[in-house]
Amino acid sequence: QVQLVESGGGLVQAGGSLRLSCAASGRTVSAYAMGWFRQAPGKEREFVAAITWGGSRTYYVDSVKGRFTISSDSAKNTVYLQMISLKPEDTALYYCAAGRITGQTLSPTHWGQGTQVTVSS
Repeated sequence: QVQLVESGGGLVQAGGSLRLSCAASGRTVSAYAMGWFRQAPGKEREFVAAITWGGSRTYYVDSVKGRFTISSDSAKNTVYLQMISLKPEDTALYYCAAGRITGQTLSPTHWGQGTQVTVSS
């Protein structure tokens, strides 16, 4: 099994920055690609970004390209999502996920509990 624990969410003004962290544990964690999804109130959960361990490949939804950067630290089994130039529409519950890369997105099999990001205008 894989366990995922997110941290780093919070309240920030528009234009600000946040960095989310996802600590992964489990014997098979290195076999998975990692990523982030988000779900805003009243909306479906959507893919945000994904990365293969070692950072050889990264994937982003168009709406965050140029503003969000996903990275990983294999020694710490931790994945990060650096978010800059945040917008109110980035407000959502952000979930860390582990799974398989499918095309240009992540097909998740494991989820974290989520961390709230709120961007005020």
